[in-house]
Amino acid sequence: MITKKEIIEKAYECGFGDIGFTTAEPFDAQKTLLQERRPSYEWVAKSGLDLWAGTDPRSILPLAKTIIVLIETYFNQAFPASMERYFGRCYQDDDRIIKNNLAKRTKAFRSYLTDNGIITKVPPHLPHRIAAARAGLGTFGKNCLFYSNKLVAKGSWVLPIALVVDQAFAPDDPTLDIGCPDWCKNTCLTACPTGALKGPRHIEPQKCISYLTYYGQGLTPRELREPMGLWVYGCDHCQNVCPRNKPWLARELPVNQKVAAMAEDFRLEKLLSMDIHYFKTRIWPHMFYMSENELWRWKMNVARVMGNTLDDQYIEVLAKVFDTENDERVLGMAAWALGRIGGPDAEKALKEIRYKSEGLVREEILSALQKT
Repeated sequence: MITKKEIIEKAYECGFGDIGFTTAEPFDAQKTLLQERRPSYEWVAKSGLDLWAGTDPRSILPLAKTIIVLIETYFNQAFPASMERYFGRCYQDDDRIIKNNLAKRTKAFRSYLTDNGIITKVPPHLPHRIAAARAGLGTFGKNCLFYSNKLVAKGSWVLPIALVVDQAFAPDDPTLDIGCPDWCKNTCLTACPTGALKGPRHIEPQKCISYLTYYGQGLTPRELREPMGLWVYGCDHCQNVCPRNKPWLARELPVNQKVAAMAEDFRLEKLLSMDIHYFKTRIWPHMFYMSENELWRWKMNVARVMGNTLDDQYIEVLAKVFDTENDERVLGMAAWALGRIGGPDAEKALKEIRYKSEGLVREEILSALQKT
């Protein structure tokens, strides 16, 4: 049988930044937490991910004995400013659909274990951040994210990948603490624009900007539109303000050329006017939580962002939406965005479309006119 040392060496050979081992004992505390906060997480179960079952590794692999956790860094290269200001970094070079990088390396690592007689499972519903902390790879932040003990200047720009295996290996010492310094003054908690962060290990997921951008239902409530700011898909706000991440954010990093090459496809104007073919070929392979049936949500988010830029260059394209779109959620947000930008040109555009609209859209137009 291969040794723990050999497995560690293979992980590094496959390009992972760190690796740790923990037992396959159930995550009882996490199950209790989920039970206590069931109303906040039932939407996950409805989407097909049973978080409660994931707290018992033996429900995933009956002969489970160990959890091996690999750590991948997703921010070891800089991203273009035009992408960073609108899209969460962890989504910008995500290959779960195109499978040309991380997926290949994970497969190579699993194949190595399989070739040596070890059965593996990579469950999406296992609490991978807690597994990583239990494997001694890092601590938690008050923003509920996982911070590496050694990578990205001990920052949170990492992705733990948990593998449940059927052979026993000596577990590493757990580091389940909140690692934030006393002097941080709860920076992330107070900076969360929507109040989603409630404290260490406590988030209200349905108030999180990331959730709202790709799972939010219906037209985004008015009280959330300004706080959501310029985020089209995902959010890095609590990571950007975190003192623990400042050392890495200060680094001069080479630009991720893959993301730079696709940045033009993600221009706001193109996203607002895209058709299904454009979406399926250029956008969905990289940011895939929304399907082609949810193109309206992409466009609604973009319209909101355009409004929050307060840039009158977007007035014309927002007004044009009323000639090309028929989804009231997109039109309603476009009207709000025009009102948010304000000025005589926005007011003129709103007045021109006022009498052609009805229902929810007309309400948004009338509300927007009060602000111009």
